[in-house]
Amino acid sequence: MTADHYFTADPDAPLRRGEIEFTVAGRDYRLAVASGVFSAGRLDPGTAVLLRKAGLPDDRAEGTFLDLGCGYGPIACVLASEAPRVTVYAVDVNSRARDLAGENAARLGLGDRVLVREPETVPADVTFTEIWSNPPTHIGKAGLHELLERWLPRLAPGGTAWLVINRNLGGDSLHTWLTGLGWTVERVASQRGFRVLRVTGKSAD
Repeated sequence: MTADHYFTADPDAPLRRGEIEFTVAGRDYRLAVASGVFSAGRLDPGTAVLLRKAGLPDDRAEGTFLDLGCGYGPIACVLASEAPRVTVYAVDVNSRARDLAGENAARLGLGDRVLVREPETVPADVTFTEIWSNPPTHIGKAGLHELLERWLPRLAPGGTAWLVINRNLGGDSLHTWLTGLGWTVERVASQRGFRVLRVTGKSAD
């Protein structure tokens, strides 16, 4: 064990690389992982629930998507694989995660459409057709709220955000909080202790 967290910008943990395999929507994936990055030993259960229960895009989808807190890139890689006309920004504060996400996207032939970025380097004028996130709940409620208040307003008109939250780490209270801010929130699934939320835009004032 180390003092590093997966939301550390530059992990100090010794680099220990590996690979994981998983299947989503009939496609098999093998991605590189490493120590110091969230859920390096397996596909995180919350991410697995999100990819299984949320509305994955298909080859008709267009626009720009955001994978918020991309880690080593499983969500971004799945989205870009399922929707070949979509560009995906894969955003993470963790430099090691970003390196892995870029490597995994390139390995799958998706490097031209998976744009791996630090949060501060995403152009301010970019809006997103869809936002996908298994957000870092361990940054605390205040940090999580700040994160979502920063990125959810960048949904394009008519856009959708798909979030997965552990019920025991505030999934239901987050639903209530987002509704209180004026977002339309629907719980589309509840499985293995996780809530999958569909968040759509605020009504015009």
